[in-house]
Amino acid sequence: MAILAGSELRAEAPDALAEQDTVAAVASVQQHARSQSQVARRQNEQRAARDAQFRTLQLPCSAIGAVFAGVDCSAIVLSSLAGATGYQVLANASWNLHFQLGAGVAAALLYLLIGRSSGFYQAPELFSSGRRDVSDVLQHWLLTSLLLTLLAFLFRIGIEFSRGAIICFLVMALGSLLASRTAMRALLSWSVRSGRLQGRRVIVVGPRDELAAVDQGELLRRFGLTEVERVALPELGNWSLPVSRRIVAALDESLRVARDRGAEEIVLALSWNDTRSIELIRDRLRSSPLPVQLLPDQKVRYLTTNPAFSVNRSFSIEVQRTPLSALEQFAKRVLDMVGAAVLLLGLLPLMLVTALAIKLDSPGPVLFRQRRSGFNAKRFMIFKFRTMTVMEDGEKVSQATEHDPRVTPFGGFLRASSIDELPQLINVLRGDMSLVGPRPHAVAHDDQYGQVLAEYAYRHHVKPGITGWAQVHGYRGATAQVELMKRRLEFDLWYISNWHLGLDVIILLRTMFEVFRRRNAY
Repeated sequence: MAILAGSELRAEAPDALAEQDTVAAVASVQQHARSQSQVARRQNEQRAARDAQFRTLQLPCSAIGAVFAGVDCSAIVLSSLAGATGYQVLANASWNLHFQLGAGVAAALLYLLIGRSSGFYQAPELFSSGRRDVSDVLQHWLLTSLLLTLLAFLFRIGIEFSRGAIICFLVMALGSLLASRTAMRALLSWSVRSGRLQGRRVIVVGPRDELAAVDQGELLRRFGLTEVERVALPELGNWSLPVSRRIVAALDESLRVARDRGAEEIVLALSWNDTRSIELIRDRLRSSPLPVQLLPDQKVRYLTTNPAFSVNRSFSIEVQRTPLSALEQFAKRVLDMVGAAVLLLGLLPLMLVTALAIKLDSPGPVLFRQRRSGFNAKRFMIFKFRTMTVMEDGEKVSQATEHDPRVTPFGGFLRASSIDELPQLINVLRGDMSLVGPRPHAVAHDDQYGQVLAEYAYRHHVKPGITGWAQVHGYRGATAQVELMKRRLEFDLWYISNWHLGLDVIILLRTMFEVFRRRNAY
């Protein structure tokens, strides 16, 4: 019995050891998973903290020059009032406040114009060491004084200003300019250290060796950029199939990150000798409407920082510009807001009657909702009056055809008259759409046409519209053949390349006539 018991114990020992090993392995895997989740959680917290910090920043980098210029102008005007007025009060017990204020404003404008022409208020100059501040201020103020004296002589107003008042004004203004420049530089340094200064939010893309040479502080000081994320590219120059796929995946990831993080620009850190990589990466990034900038590589950066060479420190290459400037985007947005608000108020009775008719006509919700791709391929939910018995919004969406059995009796009238599109005025007010632009398609159709038509993604360079250049030329309804979609795409791309505010007005007017024609509306 003892022998049997011993043999059973010996037989069970390996099983127990194996079970212990398994438990230990599971515990190790769980610990590793917990560690990975903790790392991911810390990264998410850090990212959220950075985003919260960006939201609390008060001064954009582009406004630094204006702030410095405003402080200098204020110092000159105050010096004119204090210096000249103080001297005249002490010497003559009288003063001419209006004249001294006018002289101070004139001197401030002259100083500002001279400074702007010499680059005195450009961000890279303001971020520099400041060793030449004293000589630059002296030169600018001396030239300003000479021009101010010349103006006083030409307009014969020199007699209103005594020599003592002039000397007091010039000396006090010079001291104020030097003091304000020193104080503003100290304030600028504090703003950079405390994170109170924000440049344009960018995604930095490049191979690891070039990314390692790009410093976040240098991006802000030299280019006015704030890095929110960087994406490393693998093995540029090696264009084998596996590596090419990883490069394309990294570029697609940079586009996704740019959308998710609200980036305003994509910055490339690449070797300027690798022209093939630059061309291929640029072509891949053309699907994004964001501007793309190529930073100087390590060799070119040496030239821009070497004082022996006369090169602009903020020198870079604009690889891709945004289709609409900031002013054009603002003008288009104003037209959208005003137009959508007026149309909603005017058409509200019609929309209420339509909603009631839909409820009486067939069971189901009044509004049809579907995911669409908007500006920069960002997803949003589009609103339409329901015209069908189905609510498709998945990987496969069937386009409506003529005499489609899914269309409700009242829905056919709504589609033919385009009344079903009126709820999209809400999308315009929300900022998802514009009154005029390329018509948005279902996400499933975007994926389908994006694989067939190389330039299809360029439609996302502007906001989609309720109507568009293609629609007023009769390209409405389904696009069963790729050729039809290709023709519609040509009109959309022409609109993006030739946009102006008057074109939107023309399209809106032509849309009213196109609705009555009912071409391809079913």
